[in-house]
Amino acid sequence: MRKILAVAAVAALALTGCGRSTDTGTGSTAAASNPADITVGVAMPTKTSERWIKDGDYIKSQLEAAGYKVNLQYANDDIPTQVTQLQDMITKKNGVLVVASIDGTALKGALADAKADGIPVIAYDRLLRDTDAVEYYTTFDNLKVGKLQAESLLAGLEASGKPKPWNVELFAGSPDDNNATFFFNGAMEVLQPKIDDGTIKIQSGETDFKTVATLRWDAAVAKKRMENLLTKSYSDKDVNGVLAPYDGLSRGIIAALKGSGYGAGGKDLPVVTGQDAELESVKSILAGEQYSSVFKNTQDLAKATVTMIQEILGKKTVTVNDTESYDNGVKKVPTQLLDPVSVDKSNIEKVLLDAKYYTADQLKS
Repeated sequence: MRKILAVAAVAALALTGCGRSTDTGTGSTAAASNPADITVGVAMPTKTSERWIKDGDYIKSQLEAAGYKVNLQYANDDIPTQVTQLQDMITKKNGVLVVASIDGTALKGALADAKADGIPVIAYDRLLRDTDAVEYYTTFDNLKVGKLQAESLLAGLEASGKPKPWNVELFAGSPDDNNATFFFNGAMEVLQPKIDDGTIKIQSGETDFKTVATLRWDAAVAKKRMENLLTKSYSDKDVNGVLAPYDGLSRGIIAALKGSGYGAGGKDLPVVTGQDAELESVKSILAGEQYSSVFKNTQDLAKATVTMIQEILGKKTVTVNDTESYDNGVKKVPTQLLDPVSVDKSNIEKVLLDAKYYTADQLKS
């Protein structure tokens, strides 16, 4: 896999990196208008995840502060609903579309309509695939997210004092989310050498992405698979670690482990990773259950996206720092990458409070 280019520091994300001209002939009507005359369509996938609610709130508030009107829609993980919402945004001539897709390949028809109508499209966090209608992409360094998860898993296993080889199981995200592949591949760059030299044993033998993927990032699906793994592969041994790519899945996995006698005076809970620093998982980390998460400051992602919108509509050079890594099957999409941060019990309060992501009162049990 090609390497992700160096990422600009989050604090300077709007001021660094390479640029790309916006003089594409699209969005000319919006570009000529006052921000107060422009509505930005924001399509989010679901409210079932705390993370997406925060994303929607942050981008809406920042766009409104910049003077734009905002048409924020959530699709409740239903692809036809998201298609209808996008078509409505196009019909209402929203000036720019910001799209966090449910399925990165399922919106091609609506996106083609947007392009035909001269409406610029920004893929938000999740890459829009198999379309030439997407102009830019804002996300975190997804390969690095996976590497941080794997590095944290190894650090937790080492700190546990459990003898090697360590018994580990692998989980991946939704196969229709391009990010899930990056997370998994990043993690496996770190873990595969440890599997090959026998430091890690995958007792189930399940290491293929398609086998370990979790459709729609569904915690109930992850919980059920963990229960099955424990029954099938751990009747006479303990699981020491679980690579979990998202906090919602982590909580489902931990629930399955607790149901099988781990934690609360039973066998030690294994090292379980995560992502997004969701509040319930932050409290779990502070309580010594979930081991770690990867914090992605979505306030900064919203800020990068609003900057990009202003540059597009102002016919200015758009700030990006990666033009090679994110090939959507039709084109390499110019991307603004932000830096993720690994958090565990040793640093999670400081990192989140310094970022003003949560208040001290919110972090109390």
